[in-house]
Amino acid sequence: MFTGIITDVGHVSELDQRGDLRARITCGYDMNGVDMGASIACDGVCLTVVGKGDDWFDVDVSAETVSKTNLTAWVQGKRLNLERALKVGDELGGHIVSGHVDGVAQIVAMNDEGDSTRVTLEAPDALAKFIAPKGSVSLNGTSLTVNEVDGNRFGINFIPHTKTVTTWGDAAVGDAVNLEIDTLARYVARLQEWG
Repeated sequence: MFTGIITDVGHVSELDQRGDLRARITCGYDMNGVDMGASIACDGVCLTVVGKGDDWFDVDVSAETVSKTNLTAWVQGKRLNLERALKVGDELGGHIVSGHVDGVAQIVAMNDEGDSTRVTLEAPDALAKFIAPKGSVSLNGTSLTVNEVDGNRFGINFIPHTKTVTTWGDAAVGDAVNLEIDTLARYVARLQEWG
């Protein structure tokens, strides 16, 4: 489990297509405190540490995960939002994020409003019903509040702080974004199906 509060920005330093995709991610974490087998959310995708060094960790990414996420766009040097898994007693500053990406949304518009940036995204039709105004979504692993919803399009704001401490300062129209819908919305919708 994660919170969607990004704790580091790393970058892809190596990619190796084996049976699965092996990626080496350079980071600022003290890797002495990260166990083999630990979970780290990489742009919102929960991945398992299978190798590590002083300032890097390796993950194996299955073809299924690649097909459901924006990992097809990973190249050497790509910057990634990183978050280590929650520990009992950690502050829950964002919302409950599983790291199980539901699909890929696309940025369709970006406009500066004061120092913030308003971003409009288009969600896959099957996921749009789970996105509600003032609800939460995880985009590339970042916990964000939805401003408005219009069909399968929804808007969010990035404040200057978020753009500085995450990869969102690099975002552009046309970008594919990992989307995880709010867990509570998923269960409410499922309960209504049984109602």
